[in-house]
Amino acid sequence: MRTHKKLLTSLLASASALLVAPSIFAAPVVLELDYDIPTQQNQAAFVPFAGDTVMSSIILNDLGKTELKVTSENLPQQPHSSNELAGTLPVWQSIGIPYLVVGSSSTNRGKVTTNYEVIEVKSGRILAGKQSLTANNDKESMRYAGHVIADKIYELITGTPGDFSGRIAYIEEELSGKNKVSRLKIMDADGENARTLAEVKGSIFSPAWSPDGKRIAYSVQRDQSYQVIYVQNVDGGGATALTPFPGSNLSPSFSPDGSKILFSSSFEGSADIYEISASGGQPKRLTSWPSSEVQPSYAPDGQSFVFVSDRAGFNKPQIYRYEFGSGRTTKLSNSGYATSPQFNSDGSQIAFLNGSSAAIMNSNGAITANLGNTGIDEAPSFSPNGKRVVYASKQGGKGIITIKSLNGGETFGKSGQGIIRSPVWSASPK
Repeated sequence: MRTHKKLLTSLLASASALLVAPSIFAAPVVLELDYDIPTQQNQAAFVPFAGDTVMSSIILNDLGKTELKVTSENLPQQPHSSNELAGTLPVWQSIGIPYLVVGSSSTNRGKVTTNYEVIEVKSGRILAGKQSLTANNDKESMRYAGHVIADKIYELITGTPGDFSGRIAYIEEELSGKNKVSRLKIMDADGENARTLAEVKGSIFSPAWSPDGKRIAYSVQRDQSYQVIYVQNVDGGGATALTPFPGSNLSPSFSPDGSKILFSSSFEGSADIYEISASGGQPKRLTSWPSSEVQPSYAPDGQSFVFVSDRAGFNKPQIYRYEFGSGRTTKLSNSGYATSPQFNSDGSQIAFLNGSSAAIMNSNGAITANLGNTGIDEAPSFSPNGKRVVYASKQGGKGIITIKSLNGGETFGKSGQGIIRSPVWSASPK
């Protein structure tokens, strides 16, 4: 890295992290720097929090996978508050890193409180003032707290909420035929902390998160039986059968308020789209074409949903939109084979399977990104803020969950046992 020596003159002062987000400038001070300072190209510097042994590495790992290019290396100092920074701000300004994150943690009666600040280096302004988070002093709580803090830091710098505190649900399959075992698993958004929610001898299909991140709906098919959709609380409790109807019951999708679920079913003949209360009851049929309609997915505003139909011809599935108010249906996709649609959080984009490639189109059907062949014909799923996608693939006989940035961040993968299918990303549990 390029280094330099400078005589720095600046307006400096002691500062307090007031919620009015003051600058940390005041009286003039002259600093003579007699050591080399590396010039960096990163957008944010992160100083590991004082008193912390768990969260800092999680926060740095989360932020480091985004477009921010965060670093904790080659920093001239290790301040832990804006007060400690006052008097040496020109040192940081000379490096050229726009933002600095500092903080500290303290423990009291089984709770850990973390205070942190995001400082705009050029002005010395504390973005939104001092931030504080209190968590239980156990590994699980501290790991989650690290993700929540990373979310907030990302939001303060970019203006977009982070997606680190959400979780990813996925299916892991081993063996085949009558010996096939399927597991529904969830993991943190950094690929760590995986655990099994359900295990069946048979197949699990199409998991879907509730909007509050507390429930998952999924379909199960055991040997010589039809598919049944279940709803399960993520943090405890057994699964409840939602669709004890004969036929194929697949592809659940929660409404934006979590009160209803769309699904496809053949219990009245050919596959159609139905809507049912998330607590069960009698379903309402929404489509009645002579063709097969499957894979429904609510739009974020709840006013419509997308689904797949083969009404255009055998082996020519296309994506359509159904509007609740009018009952009108319009075709969206323009490719020869389009399945597995899912909206991003603002409804402007739809992830889908374009032939054998994972792809993204806008709400008018124009393809905006082609992510390539995943090897197992799986569509991508958006992260909560729409800046990343997750999808399943296969490399060297191993199942891989790939998390890909759509705006210049890092793409990384997490391997599992057997085949990996249908990863979906939840919002942060509320």
